[in-house]
Amino acid sequence: MNEPSRADDLPRSCHVAVLVAEVLEGLGLRPGGTAVDGTVGGGGHSARILEKLGPAGRLFGLDRDARMLERAATVLEHPGCSLHQASYAELDEVLSSEGQATGSIDAILLDLGLSSDQLEDSGRGFGFAHDGPLDLRFDVSDGQPAWEWLAGVQEGELEQCLRVWGEETESRRIAAELFRRRRETPVRTGRDLAEAVQAAVGRPRGRRHPATRVFQALRIAVNDELVHLERALADALPKSLAPGGRLVVISFHSLEDRIVKHAFRNQDTWTALTGKPIRPKPREERVNPRSRSARLRVATRV
Repeated sequence: MNEPSRADDLPRSCHVAVLVAEVLEGLGLRPGGTAVDGTVGGGGHSARILEKLGPAGRLFGLDRDARMLERAATVLEHPGCSLHQASYAELDEVLSSEGQATGSIDAILLDLGLSSDQLEDSGRGFGFAHDGPLDLRFDVSDGQPAWEWLAGVQEGELEQCLRVWGEETESRRIAAELFRRRRETPVRTGRDLAEAVQAAVGRPRGRRHPATRVFQALRIAVNDELVHLERALADALPKSLAPGGRLVVISFHSLEDRIVKHAFRNQDTWTALTGKPIRPKPREERVNPRSRSARLRVATRV
């Protein structure tokens, strides 16, 4: 077990968990049950899950981001809660290390969105206006930071990355601008990247920043996010859930949602309980604008 140390010096979390009532209903929790939060973040959903499980329940919280686990540890004070720095695609290995039997978990949650705490962390580059290094990795000890990846990628590969993983219609113009700048003043920070995208495509015309899809694409690239999701849905998650156990997935863009929707069509593994994804109610969108793109799907393990 990898238990992060408590971080008393961390600022209070600014993240607001999305679709909380819908998550709890979808998980179908009962007192004394066993659950997994595969993307524990700051612990918002996990805290409510533990309330439902009660003092005899057990929760395994996973996250690739060690700093988020430090935050979670400050709020998830429960004897049945253990936190682990790992991908949800490695869930079966985590459970084995804890002596938890294969196929014994009652419910699993994946919230695939970025935490507001990550977006506000100036040293990680997730936000548009930060002068810290453009890292974008969840686990900063693994792989290349985004600025380094950008410094070595070929223009055609970058264009494809932006087009496929960012679904960016201006991918060619943006890739060309990034390559032009690479010869003069290479992108090193989130602010550098945002300015380069704006130079390529112009100012925003709506609520969405023009660099939103570019940040998404680069983040997917350096974290292998879609690979982890596909692998988990095909192997680690069904292997860990008990028959009839529930899986709830919250996605925030169409690439993730399509992968989840396609996986839930495998009737040998999953029975989908949601046809169309559940979306936030208008009141939640007003109170928490970052919830607007959330889409929740639920399935049971066959």
